[in-house]
Amino acid sequence: MSDQSFEVAVLGGGCFWCVEAVFIEIAGIISVTSGYSGGHKVNPTYYEVCSERTGHAEVVKLEFDPGRITFPEILEVFFATHDPTTLNRQGADRGARYRSVILYATESQKEQAVSFIKALDASGTENGPVVTQVAPFEAFYPAEREHQLFYRNNPGSMYCQIVISPKVAKVRQKFSSKLR
Repeated sequence: MSDQSFEVAVLGGGCFWCVEAVFIEIAGIISVTSGYSGGHKVNPTYYEVCSERTGHAEVVKLEFDPGRITFPEILEVFFATHDPTTLNRQGADRGARYRSVILYATESQKEQAVSFIKALDASGTENGPVVTQVAPFEAFYPAEREHQLFYRNNPGSMYCQIVISPKVAKVRQKFSSKLR
């Protein structure tokens, strides 16, 4: 299968280590790259993004096979594994770089994201209104090497054990039919 049949999704749901670890588990996801997007600084560093002066969020860029997983299925996993009702915060991680964001690559993705959020709000299953930002994808800057595959490379770190492992366990249980 050629790369031209794959699509891209860019999502931010708190620390990119968490989002990356979740989507690595999912069938149909071809690649997951942690990085920065949604801001104004070209090719920012981790420390620049942490300064909150670049406008970027920590995100993951997913390359996926739409014949194996749809964008709405990706959104289902995304919303099940972070709190989309907290503005610029996920757990103890605070700041705009941790915002819940969908950076759509196509008008179809935009429509599907907006529709998904409306349905989620209408369902009343969340702890309040969804504050996930839906914005056009403009540029993506890969994070430094030490941020790639962080969970896989650092399973013994306290952050991985306390924050990421429960999310991965939830995905394995709730989305067992979607796993690799």
